Parts: sequence; structure tokens; C-alpha cells
Amino acid sequence: MTDPRSTTAASGATPGRSTANTTPEPAAGFTHLIADFHGVAPAQLRDGALLSGLLIAAAGAAGFSAMGAPLVRHLPHDGVAALLLLDTCHMSVHTVPERELLLLDVLAPASHEARKALDVFTRRLPAREIHADTRARG
Repeated sequence: MTDPRSTTAASGATPGRSTANTTPEPAAGFTHLIADFHGVAPAQLRDGALLSGLLIAAAGAAGFSAMGAPLVRHLPHDGVAALLLLDTCHMSVHTVPERELLLLDVLAPASHEARKALDVFTRRLPAREIHADTRARG
């Protein structure tokens, strides 16, 4: 007769140990949103002032407090990298004008709506297609 308290090795579990998680998973502390904007006009992707303004507007829309002005660097091949440090997280963009590509990265506390930051870029930066992904972190 088999002991009902044990788990068989065939199930992939250790005998005598339950595979069920009896404690609830803690709520994620952060949301990590990444987005690829394809088909953006190269002139816009070279415009550091435009991208800086979009970071500030996106942070405001999502309810963030910036810790200062965005840090903007012009990269080889006319690309731009911009970083905005926020009260508890960050937002950044990297552009590759020769590929008509903008990469957006938003790390936000779960209490904020990172999607609202994405919405600002989506409304103000025309793109042929946008691929976005959001993950719970921490």
C-alpha cells in the first residue's frame, strides 16, 4: 500500500515533499517595460532635445518625479542615448537612426503605471510598428 503523504519520484518531486507552493507569492515590487519602435523617422531619432522632452513628458504622465534633467549623449552613427533618473527608478531611450529604431526602457515601481509612459512615446513618435513587453520584477 502506498503512503498518501509521499510524492512519487515519477512526478519529478522529491519523495515526502509537496510540490505545491502553500505561501502566496509576494507582489512584484517593480514593473519593467521595454518597447521597440520600428520605422521611426531618422531625423527624430537624432534629435536629442525631442527625446529629452519625451522622457520628461512620459515621466510626468506616469506620475514620476525626476531627479534632474535627462542625460543625453550623441552616439556614433548619429544615434542618441538618453537617461532620466526618477525618484525610485529610471527611463531610457537608445536610437539607431540607420535602422529607424528606438528602444525604450522603463523601470517603475509597481505602484506607478509604466504603460502611461509608453503611451506618450506612442502618441508623439510615429512608428511603423511597436513591440512592447512588460514584466514584473522584484
